[in-house]
Amino acid sequence: MPRLTSSALPPAGTSAEIDRHVRAGLHAGSSLYHLDSALLERLAPDLIVTQELCEVCAVSYGIVDRAARRLQSDARIVSLEPSSLDDVFANMLYLGTLTGCESGAQVSVDALRSEVDEMRASALPGMLPRTLVLEWTDPPMGAGHWTPGLVELAGGTPVLANPGANSQRLEWDAIASADPDAVVVAPCGFDLHKTHEAIAELMRIPQWNALRARREGNVFAMDGNAYINRPGPRLVASAQIMQAALERVRLRSSRA
Repeated sequence: MPRLTSSALPPAGTSAEIDRHVRAGLHAGSSLYHLDSALLERLAPDLIVTQELCEVCAVSYGIVDRAARRLQSDARIVSLEPSSLDDVFANMLYLGTLTGCESGAQVSVDALRSEVDEMRASALPGMLPRTLVLEWTDPPMGAGHWTPGLVELAGGTPVLANPGANSQRLEWDAIASADPDAVVVAPCGFDLHKTHEAIAELMRIPQWNALRARREGNVFAMDGNAYINRPGPRLVASAQIMQAALERVRLRSSRA
């Protein structure tokens, strides 16, 4: 499959190093991603799907728009801005309409909604673990947009979250004061290996080491790039993974 975009960030680095590169790039007004305009021209698309939700997470709408204006084909640009799981389902149906795949999109959404209903029906009574999702670790950033809703669907209570809006930078003293029952670490753009590296880096933070969730083994690594960070059908699987983790937290609590 042709690959149109690539990252302008260095291929490796700690969370802090990547954060410094991102902030420097944004301050300088430079893009964090490259778009292969020549390849886009050769593909001659009728429809271009992009986003304005986050200029750090993917190629910006402005770059896509400028490239599309130079195309000989009259491509339609659609920018998707979901902020919740329901928004993702609505976007799936919308794209199904735009591409002439209405029935297939409806079948997919119905199946996903059925999985969500099953999760809610199978929810265990009792403790709702107070759950912090870290979408970055240095500096720490709490989850935003759809992720707090996934925590609720999984049977938890979001802590230091920003539902429906961008993730926010947190202070370690605030995290220590909140002292969540569970912590899900899912840095934006990191696979599971990089996530474990980020967790290892946290061991130098006194407030992290003092957290009850860390002491009791209730810190969970997730592949943020594959699951949490991308607003697509896999978010339902993300909630299911969280649900399994939080059930372990409840089980440990009941035995304490």
